[in-house]
Amino acid sequence: MRVRFGVGSISFLREEMDVLGLKRVLVLCTPEQQDSARMIAKTLGDRTAGIHAGARMHVPVDVAQRAREVASRVGADGCVAVGGGSTIGLGKAIALESGLPIIAVPTTYAGSEMTSVWGLTENGEKRTGRDARVLPRSVIYDPELTLQLPPTLSVTSGMNAIAHAVEALYAPNASPVISLMAEEGARAMVQGLPRVAAEPTDEEGRTAMLYGAWLCGACLGATTMSLHHKLCHILGGAFGLPHADAHTVVLPHVLAFNAPAAPAMAAALGRALDTNSPARELHALGTALGAPRSLGELGLRETDLDLAVELATRDPYANPRPVTPEGVRHILMAALSGRPPAESGA
Repeated sequence: MRVRFGVGSISFLREEMDVLGLKRVLVLCTPEQQDSARMIAKTLGDRTAGIHAGARMHVPVDVAQRAREVASRVGADGCVAVGGGSTIGLGKAIALESGLPIIAVPTTYAGSEMTSVWGLTENGEKRTGRDARVLPRSVIYDPELTLQLPPTLSVTSGMNAIAHAVEALYAPNASPVISLMAEEGARAMVQGLPRVAAEPTDEEGRTAMLYGAWLCGACLGATTMSLHHKLCHILGGAFGLPHADAHTVVLPHVLAFNAPAAPAMAAALGRALDTNSPARELHALGTALGAPRSLGELGLRETDLDLAVELATRDPYANPRPVTPEGVRHILMAALSGRPPAESGA
């Protein structure tokens, strides 16, 4: 993987295509990101095979299949994914079947660009996996492309990135280097979040957050996902909740639940956030910055909890604290109501 970082780095896109041997690329985006996609397509000129503005959250299988057909029809030999996790995820879905190289141009802080993790949603269930074919060959981090990201989405996307750092700190395959990256990434995100929320065009704040997103995404790519990501995949795939919003609401509660079994994680986050209670600090930060506080306001109902608990405990996976139906229900009930997390979890 190659990485370009810094203001104006999008100007190196043609050079990155040359390095990868790409002649004509399909530019991917969501409907909301079409202005950025058109700007990039105009810059590439006749090296653009087309624009496909069909990316959607959680990458439904029919959306993925349609994008594969478009890439084949226009004769693209690679994809430029402009946007966040939805768009980069769509690029990965194309690469998973065709092997077409991806150049990722992140405009949020989701971190998908730094991982070989793919996800597809079918029949209300999100499946994920890892495959080297979906890892972007090149990533261009240009803070200027994030200046139009709305403050609320900036906050929730930033919290999504912090979640990657949190789980990397207690992952069974963590390492000292990854732990350093996770702590530094969380620190950068927490320092940048208030600046960007107060002034979305603060270029230094945007640069700090994109730097943090790079670190947090790399941590996600190098370690095993645990209870937090499992719950968020369920909430998105089975109930259609927005991905970054769900991360923002759930993270403090899973953090409080796991903290007693992961003291090194709690200590590292305490240093990064300058607090003795990282779970409560993240909840308070989200509240201060106007982020969603409850799963209820995102559309989850108490009657949905039985299915969510069943899905979260169906198959075993790594987590520092045993995952039980009672524990998962406690987390989801707290997140459903929006109350601050308990000091020591369930």
